Amino acid sequence: MTQERVAMIRERLQQALPVQHLDVEDESHLHVGHAGAKDGGGHFRVLVVSDAFDGLAPLKRHRLVYDAMGDAMRRDTIHALSIRALTPAEYERETA
Repeated sequence: MTQERVAMIRERLQQALPVQHLDVEDESHLHVGHAGAKDGGGHFRVLVVSDAFDGLAPLKRHRLVYDAMGDAMRRDTIHALSIRALTPAEYERETA
C-alpha cells in the first residue's frame, strides 16, 4: 500500500508540473497512533523542483502541489503532506 501511494504522488506531480527533481518519502511510521493515521491516511514528505514555481510565493507553490494531489487529499490516502517546492535555481544553490 505504501509504495502504491508514493507512486501515485509521483505520478500526479509529474503529470501536473514540469518536474526536474522529485523525492517522495512516506513518513507514516513516524505518526502511528496519530488521530489522522487512524483513518488510514498517510504522512508524506515531498521535495519537488519545477520551473512552474519561478516567481511564485511559497503559498502559491504549495497550492500547485495540493491541486496536483486532487481528491487524494480529501480521501483516506493522504492525511498530511510536507512540501518543499523549489525552482531549479534554488535547488542548485542548495545542492552545490
